[in-house]
Order: sequence, then C-alpha cells, then structure tokens
Amino acid sequence: MSVFARLVEHLADLLTPLFHASAAAAAIVLFTALVRLLVHPLSRAAARGRRARAALQPKIDALRARHARDPERLQRAVLELHAQEKVSPLSGCLPGLLQLPAFFLLYHLFSSTTIGGGSNSLLDHRLFAAPLGGRWADALSDGGMFGPAGLVYLGLFALVAAVATVNYRRTRRTMAAQPVPVTGGGQVPGLAAVTRVTPFLSFFTLVSVAVVPLAAALYIVTSTAWSAAEQSLLYR
Repeated sequence: MSVFARLVEHLADLLTPLFHASAAAAAIVLFTALVRLLVHPLSRAAARGRRARAALQPKIDALRARHARDPERLQRAVLELHAQEKVSPLSGCLPGLLQLPAFFLLYHLFSSTTIGGGSNSLLDHRLFAAPLGGRWADALSDGGMFGPAGLVYLGLFALVAAVATVNYRRTRRTMAAQPVPVTGGGQVPGLAAVTRVTPFLSFFTLVSVAVVPLAAALYIVTSTAWSAAEQSLLYR
C-alpha cells in the first residue's frame, strides 16, 4: 500500500504543472491507462480467440445436433474440439481478471485513513471539488446533486452512460449474430433469458461508480472507456 501510494504521489507531482489541484486524479487515469496498455497483448489474444471460436460455431452446432440427448457427451465433445483446434474458451476472461488486483489496490488505498502507520495524504486530493476518497453519497450530503462535488459525479455518470450505450449496442449486434443453442426439446433452459439480460450489464458500471470511492470510480470509467475503444479496433 505504501509503495503504491508513493507511486501515485510521484505521478501526481509530475502532472501538477498541467492539472494543478486535480493532478492526483490525472495520475489515476494515467495509471489505469498503463495497466490497460500492459494487458493489451492479452486483449489482442482474446480477440483472436473470439474469432477462432466464431469459426468453430458450425462444428459446435453439428455436435449439439448429434448429442442433443446427451448433455455430458456434448460437453466433452465441445471441450475436445476446443483442445483439438487449440482454442481456449476462457481466453476472453484473462484481461479482466488481471486488472482486478490493480482496482482493489486502488480501492483500498482510497478507503484507508492511514498508510504505513501515518495519515493517508492522498485523501486530501480532489477532482475539481470532489475528494478522491469520497463517494456519491458524500457529494449528495454536501451540496446535493447539483452542488460542486455532485456535478463532478454527474459528469462521470454521463460519460459512463455514453460508453455503456456503445457497449450495449455492440453486445446486441454480437449476440444477434449468435443464435441461442437448442437441444432436442427446444432452447437450452435459462440461456434465452441470459441472452436478453447480458447487453444490459454494461449499465451496471453506473452502480459501481456511485458506490466506490471517487479514485476507484475514475479507474472504472477510464478502463471502461479504454475497453470500448479497444473493442472497436479489435473486433471491427
């Protein structure tokens, strides 16, 4: 924690001539961009894996038709097909999983009042009028939704909603191109409902931004915007 706090402080010092009082917020955005840049090779690999899985879809559909009455045999056959074609069904999860430690570290850093036995000076930093260690509830109690801190959150919510809308539309197009798997008795139970709900998960980011410290919210917003831009390039 103390090492990471010093890193953020050093980045903030470097950015102070450009961003002044919001230098620590800019440092968090820069740190997030660096994390995303480090995992970008895995994102590219995930994109290749997704295209490879799409190419396997006709073979998977044939396996479903062949083993419609034997789900266990179908599962084994699909796994064997992925192994034979050297396609990992979990490759798309790695970029997100590798970002979790950085997010939780940032979350705890701006949720702790002390670091290494001393006071956490990072909590004194702000994004405009909103403290980086504060939450939306704090902004509402200090000036209301349209107060100085509340307006910062409204700006973040607007940005997140715009990015979520882009992701929602992309997910709808992607899932529309992939028919819901069927068995001998019809659609796979529950999968149709999941298919309808999945596009709306993009908007869950709004809830996350509202409940985590502002510093962690900046990480979420930056990472989500990066993902939207990255997917536009990798999946076009």
